[in-house]
Amino acid sequence: MDTSLQDILPVLPARLHAPLRHFASLRPEDIRLRVGQPPSVYAAGRETSLAAAPVTWQELEQVLMAATDHSYYAASEQLADGFVTLPGGHRIGVCGTLAVRGGSAVSVRTVSSVCIRLARDVPCAVPELTRPALLLGAPGSGKTTLLRACIRALSRRGQRVCVADERGEIAACVNGQPQMDVGPCTDVLTGGKKAQSMMMLLRAMRPDWIAVDEITAPEDLNAIRQCSYCGVRLLATAHAESAEELARRPIYRELLALGVFETFLWLDGQKNWREETAGC
Repeated sequence: MDTSLQDILPVLPARLHAPLRHFASLRPEDIRLRVGQPPSVYAAGRETSLAAAPVTWQELEQVLMAATDHSYYAASEQLADGFVTLPGGHRIGVCGTLAVRGGSAVSVRTVSSVCIRLARDVPCAVPELTRPALLLGAPGSGKTTLLRACIRALSRRGQRVCVADERGEIAACVNGQPQMDVGPCTDVLTGGKKAQSMMMLLRAMRPDWIAVDEITAPEDLNAIRQCSYCGVRLLATAHAESAEELARRPIYRELLALGVFETFLWLDGQKNWREETAGC
């Protein structure tokens, strides 16, 4: 069986184990459990029902208890971010009713659905990067996978790489330990906002490179600028399918105007990339 499926079976209701095995050859991407609806699996580009009987509140509670080693309270900070990371890098995203304090979500009070995303670190060829690089493509094009591969390659060359892993998708740390291979010379800071994490890494870890996923906010740009002024090279991703789309978005126009990135890796829908150099 697909090892990713094997990893997540212990947290799933027993009634789903046999149906899931039938989907193993299709390499499922995620499993959805919604209270009152049949459980489903997303594979081969479509969502398909796994069983006729609807998901119950009790089943969702059992999933989260198993995922948090029977300590729901211990995972409350992760749940406030909307997910729990499993060993192996798999992630359980949650939806429901938020508990809010001071205008910010502090936890998910009632969970009504979960999405279990199966992590697979697909090996891929990467360029031998020497200059700051921006990885671009549509959602689902493989930007995070390529970013992780670049981090790993640089790290194996003895370059000190620091990762500001805000959503835990790059290294997928559990108890501080990366579940994905990010190389021997890589340090990971998980959970904090990208801009704050980048500045902490810059001050504390003497990185050669800092890597982040999905530049989205003005404060990210300020942190990138300061890192570049200190001689640190950046690796980052951005959502854009073309140079035209990139130029249409104000945040990315500002990003390009910084002149920080010298290499651009464009991903297509088949997870292939092409390299361009600034000015070309």
